[in-house]
Amino acid sequence: MDVVSDAISVVHLGHPSSRRLRIGGSWCTRLEAYEGAGFHVVLQGGCWLLPDGGEPVSLGTGDAILLPHGTGHVIADAPVDAGAAARAVPFERWIEESGPRSRPPGGRDGTDMLCGKYWLDCSRMHPLMTELPEVVHLPNRVGSHPELRAAIELLAGELDERRPGSAVALPNLLDLLLVYMIRSWMSETTTGVWPAALGDPVTAAGLRALHSDPAAPWSNDRLAAETGVSRPTLARRFTALVGRPPMAYLTWWRLILAAGLLRDTPDTLATIADRVGYGSPYALSHAFQREFGTTPGRYRAESANRTLENGRL
Repeated sequence: MDVVSDAISVVHLGHPSSRRLRIGGSWCTRLEAYEGAGFHVVLQGGCWLLPDGGEPVSLGTGDAILLPHGTGHVIADAPVDAGAAARAVPFERWIEESGPRSRPPGGRDGTDMLCGKYWLDCSRMHPLMTELPEVVHLPNRVGSHPELRAAIELLAGELDERRPGSAVALPNLLDLLLVYMIRSWMSETTTGVWPAALGDPVTAAGLRALHSDPAAPWSNDRLAAETGVSRPTLARRFTALVGRPPMAYLTWWRLILAAGLLRDTPDTLATIADRVGYGSPYALSHAFQREFGTTPGRYRAESANRTLENGRL
């Protein structure tokens, strides 16, 4: 896979949850912080969002917003200040007790929006994910992010009328939405480390090779030949942009993959060692404990317990 796909896949757990809201009148509700990423897409109308510790954001028709670190926030029909935030009704209670006041689909007043969460394992995140800002606001501008706009339109159409196959289409469209929101952020940011790394042809080629086959017997010489530059050139550019030399990054990535396999599969340690490029279970266990401070067996048990405690979002 490529770096962005791998960065999402290694932390992505289960299916995203989502809720369609058609809201009229005056309203103000709070969503607490959680282990995952939250999103809102305004299909019609508008609203305001106030993230914990941040500035209020105005959202209009077609806007998308991603909270990649599960930041707690308030959403409301009007500008939100600290006083309004303190009076906000918890989201689940708001849904159960007063509910989002319904309005006819296609009505001109009120707001029509999609809210949801992605359940993520935040304990072993790729740095591409960790460097995402607390709030990624992607306004609906003419000509901007056509793939994201198309995904939003497909989602709106799928939600308007549940058709055969919706149970498969909806979670996949929501996953696609996450990819396009991250892509859109990468195309707009001027300060991100990973957009710069993936924009450099040499570093991007090296990362692509390592992620395509992490279990291969890579060496600096082999990777330099793969990227078409000298070993010193590869080492200099890769290290400057990624923050680790190529082989150190590969070691780290192999262990992240091993952690994911321990969490998500019943595979034996020997099978996992072979899949991620280690010659023996002992070699993997030693490297894993050095990196994570725990044994693979304990990590697997702790991951299973954490999954049971969190449940599905």
